[in-house]
Amino acid sequence: MRHPSLRAAAACGLLALGAVQPGIAWAAEKAAVFPVELFEPGASYGARARPADTRKLTLVTDELRKALHDQAGLEIVDTAPKADTVAKEGPLYKCNGCAADIGKSLGADLVATGYVEKGSGQIFNLNVTIAEADTGKVVRGGQVTIRADTDDTWAHAMRWVVKNRLLAEPLPGKS
Repeated sequence: MRHPSLRAAAACGLLALGAVQPGIAWAAEKAAVFPVELFEPGASYGARARPADTRKLTLVTDELRKALHDQAGLEIVDTAPKADTVAKEGPLYKCNGCAADIGKSLGADLVATGYVEKGSGQIFNLNVTIAEADTGKVVRGGQVTIRADTDDTWAHAMRWVVKNRLLAEPLPGKS
């Protein structure tokens, strides 16, 4: 049996190779892709996302799941069984790595989380990270600014992050 960090390193190498050669997939790797969350600094405490924003968050989550499955060959683990835990521990973007523990309890090797930071009615920042479930160590990440509030711009932003940050090689700032 290989050491977990060696397995993760090998998986990252295969992911990078898969980005260059799309026919190559991660062997038996599982990813828990949690729903993309909304961070709205100007909202009052306990405010819920608008239905239009909730729909767009679902749209970008689906884009991420589809891309990680189709382009990286990952098996996507259903996160619904831990929805209560996510609601209690979350938001995941500020829970100090709790997503890794939740993902590990679901049998995932990797954990993908994301959030959209609402800056104004027309400017948003989409942030996505992929971490090892065993250690919580971030192995991929990316951010992009969305400059219009439409389904198409949100979906395009997620596709851009996946292509240019999550599945690109080499990663920015890495040698």
